Amino acid sequence: MYVDANGIRINYRLDGSQGSPWVTFITGIANDTTMWDGQIPALEDEFNILRLDTRGHGGTQATDGDYAFDMLMNDVVGVWDALDIPQTHVVGLGLGGSTSIGIAINHSDRVISLTPCACRAVMVPELQEIWPSLVEMAKTGGMEAVAETTVQRWFTDEFKAANPDVLYSVRQQILGTDLQGYFGCIAAFMSLNFIDKIGDITVPTLFISGADDQRGGPAPVMQSLADGVNGARHVSIPDAAHICNIQNPAGFNDVLGTFLRSH
Repeated sequence: MYVDANGIRINYRLDGSQGSPWVTFITGIANDTTMWDGQIPALEDEFNILRLDTRGHGGTQATDGDYAFDMLMNDVVGVWDALDIPQTHVVGLGLGGSTSIGIAINHSDRVISLTPCACRAVMVPELQEIWPSLVEMAKTGGMEAVAETTVQRWFTDEFKAANPDVLYSVRQQILGTDLQGYFGCIAAFMSLNFIDKIGDITVPTLFISGADDQRGGPAPVMQSLADGVNGARHVSIPDAAHICNIQNPAGFNDVLGTFLRSH
């Protein structure tokens, strides 16, 4: 389904139980709404679920030029306004996790609880250094040129060897990403800096990491963020790397579901 919000056409999906509390899932870079397929069965009986594609990803319209987190946040809030969603739990991973942090800081009245997953609140050199080469590869060879190296970075070797079907579906998400959306979101990511305002978050917050995530949002980083938010907790999902909700959906769903039900 589509809605016009913040000047673009945004693709979204609705699942779950009407009249129940809302949960909004925000996708990572080079992902689409299908990245959350494994969470729907665990939550659909108790929550009204909104998934939306980030600008230039999946079915959501791309725009030219660099993107900024204000833009990405306003895309999400614009969908809430269009669908008459007054308040919602917010869950995001990677770029979506960073966006969710910004929303909790700037639109706290719309947020019931916050769950940023495998993400950062500020750009750091070890993460910054991976993007220029990926941009050059994509400029030359399109998303096909970056699909394999991206998939390899997102999961553990054991998982990749045992789950070729999952890797195929994730590659399809990457290949379905608009080049301008990819470049635009990388530009937003490179300017990420919510760290000085992390203490302004007042809603119930759970930070989730994948125990084997080495770079995207490692456990020590997520614990540090939790330490900066009053009352926040951090849980590391075992047997999972960066895309922890896909690699260990049972573990992820147990942790997320318990948190959402408590708020």
